[in-house]
Amino acid sequence: MFHSAAKLLRTTVAVARTNKAPLLTPPLRFFNDRFNGPNASPVALQMIDYALSLAKSQKSDESYGQAMLVLEQCLSSQSTEGLGIVTQNSKGMTLLAMSNLLFARESYDEAMEKLQTILDLEQSSLGVKVAAMEALVGLNLALGNDDSSSVLADKCLERWGNGEDADEFVNARAKAVKGLVELLQGNIESAVSLFQGFKDSEGCVGNAALSFGEFLHATCNLSLAKDFYQKVINEVPEKKDFTDMHSLSACNMSSDEVLLASICALGQLEAHMGKFNDAEETLTKALNKAEQLFGSHHPNVGVVLTCLALMFRHKAVQEHSSSLLIQEGLYRRALDLLKAPPLDSEGNTRMKFSRQDIMVLARGGYGEALCVQQNRKNEGEKMKRWAEEAWGNRRISLAEALKITESSNKLPVIDARICRVL
Repeated sequence: MFHSAAKLLRTTVAVARTNKAPLLTPPLRFFNDRFNGPNASPVALQMIDYALSLAKSQKSDESYGQAMLVLEQCLSSQSTEGLGIVTQNSKGMTLLAMSNLLFARESYDEAMEKLQTILDLEQSSLGVKVAAMEALVGLNLALGNDDSSSVLADKCLERWGNGEDADEFVNARAKAVKGLVELLQGNIESAVSLFQGFKDSEGCVGNAALSFGEFLHATCNLSLAKDFYQKVINEVPEKKDFTDMHSLSACNMSSDEVLLASICALGQLEAHMGKFNDAEETLTKALNKAEQLFGSHHPNVGVVLTCLALMFRHKAVQEHSSSLLIQEGLYRRALDLLKAPPLDSEGNTRMKFSRQDIMVLARGGYGEALCVQQNRKNEGEKMKRWAEEAWGNRRISLAEALKITESSNKLPVIDARICRVL
C-alpha cells in the first residue's frame, strides 16, 4: 500500500508542477471554491482529486486507506507553507476531503474533528467554512446529538444568516440548517420564521431547497413541496462543474446525499398524495441510488426500504387491498440492514441507536402489519409496544406517523441525509 501511495505522490506532484492547469475530474470539482480569493495550490488540488477518485471508484478498505494516506501527506505538506489564503484553503479543502472519507467509513467522530479544525482556520474561504459548519450540524443530527446541532446551527446563523450585507446563498444555507433543526425538534413557529422568503430566494438551492421542501411537506403544503423537490433533482445533476462556494458541501450534506434525499422525499410525498404508482417508481429510483452510493448491504439502504414499506402500507389502507407479504419482506430486510436490536433485550427501548428513528418506525409498521394476521397478532403487538416505548420524535407520534389520512394536518418525512423522521 505504501509503495503505491508513494508512487502516487510522485505522480501527482509532477503533474501539478507542469505549466498546464490541472484538469479537474468530478470529485475535485466538488471541492473547487473560487469565492473570497484563490483556491488551493495545484499540488493540493491534484492530490485531493486522486484521493477522492480512488476511494469512490474502488470502495475498498485498501483504497480508502491509500486515499487517506495521500490526504495526510497533502495536509502535512501545507503545514510548512505559511498562513496565507492559498495555504489555508488548501488545508481546509483537504480536511473536507478527509471528513468525506471518514464519513463514508462511518467514522463520524473523526470526521467531525476534521470539520471542527476547518473552523479554526482564520483565513480559509467562506465557502469552505460554511460547508464545514453545515456538515457538522448534519452529522450531529444523524447521531441524535440534537442539543449540539442546535448550538452549532445558532452559531452558523449568527455568523452568516443575519445582516443586510450577507450573501444570499450563504444566508439561505445558514437559515435552512437552523430551520431543519427547529423542524426536527417540533418548533414549527420558529421554522416558519426561518424559512420566510425562501420561495422566491435565488439562494434557495441544494441543501437549502431540500430542507425548505421538507418543511413544506411536513406542514402539508404538498404542491409547493413537490416543486422544490423537483427543483433539487433537476439542478443537482446539471452542476457538473462545482466552481463556487454555493455548491461546496461535505459528508451527509454532500450533493450525492442531497440528490438521494430529494428523490426519497419526493417518493414519500407522492405516496402521501395517493399517487402510489409514481411513488413506487420514485422510491425504486431512490433505492437504486442508495445501493449505488453505499452498496446493497449499507444501513442507509434500509432507510429507503422503510419508505417503500410504508408506501405499500398506505396504499393498502387507501385502496382496501392487501400487500402483507410485500410489506413484511421490506420491513424484515430494512430492520436487518438497520441492525435492529432483539425485542427481548432489556433496556433496548431506552438506548440510542444509529438511525434509531427509522428503525423504530420500521418496527412499528412491521408490528401493525403482523397484527392484521390473527395467527401472528401477539408477535405484532409485542413489536408495537417496543416501538411505542422507543419512539422519541418531538413533532409527531408513532401512531400519527403510521396512520396517515386525508385529514392529517402533519406528515412524517424521512430525511435520508440525517436518517431521521421530521
